[in-house]
Amino acid sequence: MNTTVTNEGMSGYMQDSQGRLVPVDRVKDIDKLRDQTVKEIVTKAQNMQETITRFKAEIKSDLVSYLSLSYEKYGRKFGGKKGNIRMVSYDGSLRLDLDVNKTLCFDERLQIAKSLIDDCITRWAQGSSSELKALIQDAFQVDHQGTVNTARILGLRRLNIEDPQWKRAMEAINDSIQIIGAKEYIRFYIRDEQGKYQPISLDFAAL
Repeated sequence: MNTTVTNEGMSGYMQDSQGRLVPVDRVKDIDKLRDQTVKEIVTKAQNMQETITRFKAEIKSDLVSYLSLSYEKYGRKFGGKKGNIRMVSYDGSLRLDLDVNKTLCFDERLQIAKSLIDDCITRWAQGSSSELKALIQDAFQVDHQGTVNTARILGLRRLNIEDPQWKRAMEAINDSIQIIGAKEYIRFYIRDEQGKYQPISLDFAAL
């Protein structure tokens, strides 16, 4: 790869990180080699990104085509709100999963729920366990970005508490849930000799 740059017809220079043109003969050989190595590797990564992007578009198109045909056979149209889908090859050796992960947030009713729960804790002060108090307080902790942990908030609904005010708080949590986005993931699996499906990883770090 050519490490020299041209700026308004000037050649024989390399541009540094501050935008200055440095004569090539003033640049150390190790710096030239580093520059060349980084550019070559990153260019390969960019090319691979384009290949993966095309691959993703192709398999998504193939998948939608099949699902649309399958739905049509039963008088239905594929689209709209989609759930998770699993498809297996005829011999069972290959599998693909289409997973839809929804992004949730809570509106102002979450604060109403917290107020109701705070009242419950106050009333239970003598009879409630410190573990339960810690669990509830931890659920409403916010991170450095000011957001709550969705899983912890939703986990409160699994607590078997019959207090009417607690139930109203859980109702407020349910009503406060807002779906603000969804991301689709397509995962691939191949069955091994033990009959277990092993993922075909396309994660760069996992290979």
